[in-house]
Amino acid sequence: MFVGDKTWPELGEYFGTESVALVPLGSTEQHGPHLPEATDAIIAEGFAREAARRTGFLCTPTVDIGVSPHHRQFHGTMWVDAPVFRDYVESFTRNLTYHGIDRVVFVNAHGGNVEHLREVGRRLRDDEVAYAVEWMWDESITDRIEAVFETPGPHGGPKETSLVWHLAPDLVRTDRIEDARDGGLVEFDAEAGRTYGARTFYDAIDNTDNGVLGDQTDASPEIGEELFEAACENLVNLAGWLDDQPFEDLLPKPHV
Repeated sequence: MFVGDKTWPELGEYFGTESVALVPLGSTEQHGPHLPEATDAIIAEGFAREAARRTGFLCTPTVDIGVSPHHRQFHGTMWVDAPVFRDYVESFTRNLTYHGIDRVVFVNAHGGNVEHLREVGRRLRDDEVAYAVEWMWDESITDRIEAVFETPGPHGGPKETSLVWHLAPDLVRTDRIEDARDGGLVEFDAEAGRTYGARTFYDAIDNTDNGVLGDQTDASPEIGEELFEAACENLVNLAGWLDDQPFEDLLPKPHV
């Protein structure tokens, strides 16, 4: 169920019996010469809407501008400052609780949002108004991603390329995939961008000239469909688990 498609009486029926909402969050930022700036938003919305379709739970509109200042050197990247993002997400999540929602899955597809969504979840839980958990699609299927790609890359790599190729094939510039690989950083490991153990980079451009990492030529729409199905199953299961929990069990434990 997508909230924007329903009337208020129809939504009243949902709020009268259900307490779970799926909130997709992405970004508007560079993803190399081959993927659209809406990549993360496309992925997040794809998962949230499909999980809502399979479960009947509510899906909200997509938050498509996130915490992305580390991509600011590339044309078109948009971002909001982290405190503003946290306050905004907390505010509309509290709005959902006004209507009776007390469990929220932040269906996230942008790494820059992760720590801030976790902070929002903690605030809401500490106030005992809602239990909100951040879900990142690729973190739910890390073994499968590692089995499929030799160099998946954390940004604009073959995993994101494959997913967008599956969800929005017309937006993938297939003639620029080799350019993405050749102009980016194929190998990115725990030591990349570090000096004597310190992370000495702040922006994507410090590590990659065209903004992307990994070998994009390993991508395909077929792999994208496989990854989408695997991760979506996890999201569906997470939402079902959350719905089954007594709300009091989700709240902070008392001081020992």
